[in-house]
Amino acid sequence: MNAFTIKDLENLSGIKAHTIRIWEQRYSFLKPQRTNTNIRYYTNDELKKLLNIALLNKYGYKISHIDRMSGGEIKEKIVSLTQTEAQQDRIVNDLIRQMVDLDTEGFEFTLDNHIVTRGIEKAIIHVIFPFLEKIGVLWVTNHIIPAQEHLASNIIRQKLVMGIENAHSHIKTNKTILLFLPESEHHEIGLLFAHYLLKNRGFKILYMGADTPLDDVAFVVKQKKPDLIYSHLISVPANFNFDKFLHAIGTLSAGIPVILSGQLKSHTKKNLSANIHYKHSFPEILEYISAL
Repeated sequence: MNAFTIKDLENLSGIKAHTIRIWEQRYSFLKPQRTNTNIRYYTNDELKKLLNIALLNKYGYKISHIDRMSGGEIKEKIVSLTQTEAQQDRIVNDLIRQMVDLDTEGFEFTLDNHIVTRGIEKAIIHVIFPFLEKIGVLWVTNHIIPAQEHLASNIIRQKLVMGIENAHSHIKTNKTILLFLPESEHHEIGLLFAHYLLKNRGFKILYMGADTPLDDVAFVVKQKKPDLIYSHLISVPANFNFDKFLHAIGTLSAGIPVILSGQLKSHTKKNLSANIHYKHSFPEILEYISAL
């Protein structure tokens, strides 16, 4: 059994913590336990139940009505949701449940089934990306137990690599984009996601991957002169000097536009160089890519 905090439930379900507390007071479907220090915690079953309730509530069912439903009725109502967005949300919730239960076979089956029926790009944008956002892999780490995250992330990594290998665009550009993660940054999912999107839109990609020394980046920049440099940072060590990194990447880029994304913007007190642009989310990145 896992112990989830109310903040975990908020992140995974999309329901604000204060709303969850109100629901606890008024209805019977959530019964948190408490630690010795009187902090609420929730079980796997309560998380999965809240995911279902949040989904039905999002698509028009009143909480008071849901509270009177049996578990079987809730599942029937969820399956009966016909809106495309609702079906995508249901699949994301299925992935969260399978991740929490360490059900790797079910997790991979759910992903593969959606890829077959909707295609890899739609699966990435409408299912994989929202799932990764919810569990925090794309932007912040440690919202969930690392073992769960690693199992789920490695399956997704395989699907992204497969998508990248099979990506072919009818649109060809003469623009080359260099993708890398700095030394000690090993969270590659966001970079792979960008790799797929860019390749599928006809860009030439120089993919240097994770844990790349800046001297190597400088060498490739000098030799290949890319049109854009992109890096996505999530969780580098505490001794990582972000201001030093910004200065180094600004120098070696020699005026080439640099796009940075992730959660490290707050680590710097300096203004970004004119050629360095920070994007807060992948929708912002997609918008920037579309304008290239």
